Amino acid sequence: EVQLVESGGGLVQPGGSLRLSCAASGFTFSSSSMRWVRQAPGKELEWVSSIDSGGGITRYADSVKGRFTISRDNAKNTLYLQLNSLKTEDTAMYYCGKGWSAGTLSDQGTQVTVSS
Repeated sequence: EVQLVESGGGLVQPGGSLRLSCAASGFTFSSSSMRWVRQAPGKELEWVSSIDSGGGITRYADSVKGRFTISRDNAKNTLYLQLNSLKTEDTAMYYCGKGWSAGTLSDQGTQVTVSS
């Protein structure tokens, strides 16, 4: 059974930083592309970033390009998302998912709130 558990969210001021983590189990993590998506209150799910199984290929939504960095540690079965220069519009629940653009999403998420 695929299990994905996020952590690292919190309340941060505009311009601040956070690092999100996603602990994966129940599948061969090192063979799977992974992604991050987010959902702001009252809005649809938004794709944020994807990374290939080896970590050498990454893609970002235009809204986060240059500010967020996706990475992974296959030895630790963990996916990361470094969030820098945070804006109020980054406020959302962040979820990790198995697969580049589709596949199992975590049902837990981690809340990121950007507010002064």
